[in-house]
Amino acid sequence: MNTDPIEQFKFRQRETWTMGNFGDMAVFTTPVAGHLVRYAKVTGGQTVLDVGTGTGVVAITARRIGAKVTGLDLTPALLAQARESAALAGHDDITWHEGDAEALPFPDASFDVVLSQFGHMFAPRPDIALSEMLRVLKPGGTIAFATWPGEQLIGRQFSLIAKYIPPPQGVPSPVQWGDVGVVRQRLGDCVKRLHSERGIMGIPALTPKHLRLFQEAKAGPFVRAVQALQNEPSRLEAWRNEMDEVLGEYLHDNVVRHEYLLTRAIKV
Repeated sequence: MNTDPIEQFKFRQRETWTMGNFGDMAVFTTPVAGHLVRYAKVTGGQTVLDVGTGTGVVAITARRIGAKVTGLDLTPALLAQARESAALAGHDDITWHEGDAEALPFPDASFDVVLSQFGHMFAPRPDIALSEMLRVLKPGGTIAFATWPGEQLIGRQFSLIAKYIPPPQGVPSPVQWGDVGVVRQRLGDCVKRLHSERGIMGIPALTPKHLRLFQEAKAGPFVRAVQALQNEPSRLEAWRNEMDEVLGEYLHDNVVRHEYLLTRAIKV
């Protein structure tokens, strides 16, 4: 068994996103994918890489515009869903790769645009993942990604998971990618024309518990959290109560509002 803590973390990540059926949750990110692709100004004929493609919603959206698209993800089960969705959408010419955001299997300056929707943010070493994304991007190309701000719903939910199930030491929270100041610092002098904007992803729900149970059944991090706490009923109940309280703050007109951050920049 591999004892490297980073490799162990990545192995658990693969397992986590295999849990549940994330495709049923990812469908709600489809409008976000449209926003991200438009925000990145993707055009027909461009070469586009989607890092952490998941179920492929960004890759398929970019392909529909006429881009030549490659989607990469760490989790084979998610790539299988991406291939199925692409076939249903009539785009069976997208190239899919099982791979690691921290070791992209492409030559330098291979792509006109590098995108990531809630994907690269889960890499355990942000500096390496970002370095790889910029390495494969052509000079003058666009890097653009969607992330979850720490002070908004998903960021707060991730923080609640970390409160009850502490992450591995030395692995920064993925919601740091939702902080404009942190993003600016990480990109540094490698880019120009850094720009950001926010959007809202809505998920219908009748009560906070309604959505929380859906997350527990479909989204890997929530499935894993319940499994980790199942032998401690009082802590599981406390976690669920806190989750419902947070969700309730964002439930309006039977829609839970998830605010996200988009970032765009040009490689120098």
